Amino acid sequence: MDNYPHLDPADGEVVDAEVVVTDDVLVKAFALGPRAELTPHEHTGSTNVFHVLEGAVTVIRGDEESTVEAPGVVQHDRGVVHGARNDTDERAVFTASLCPMPG
Repeated sequence: MDNYPHLDPADGEVVDAEVVVTDDVLVKAFALGPRAELTPHEHTGSTNVFHVLEGAVTVIRGDEESTVEAPGVVQHDRGVVHGARNDTDERAVFTASLCPMPG
C-alpha cells in the first residue's frame, strides 16, 4: 500500500507539497527519489524539524552527515545549514516543519 501516492519522484528528483501553512508555521512534505538531494540551505529566523516517515534519509547538518530511518526526527536550530539526501534505491519521505513561518 502506498501511503503517499501524490509524492512519486523519479530517480534523482525531489517532489514537495505544502501540508500546513499558517501565520506562524509551515509544514512541507518531501519525497526524494533514489539518489535525490534537497540542497543544503539555512533558515536564519526559523527552527526546522524533519520527521522521516518512510525510508532512510541522509541528513546533512553543517559539515556532518547521518542516516535517519523512519520513524525518525531531527531538529535543525535557526541558522544551521541543513539538507537531505536519499542514498538508497527506494523513495524516502519526510516532512519539514518551520516555526515561526519564514518571512
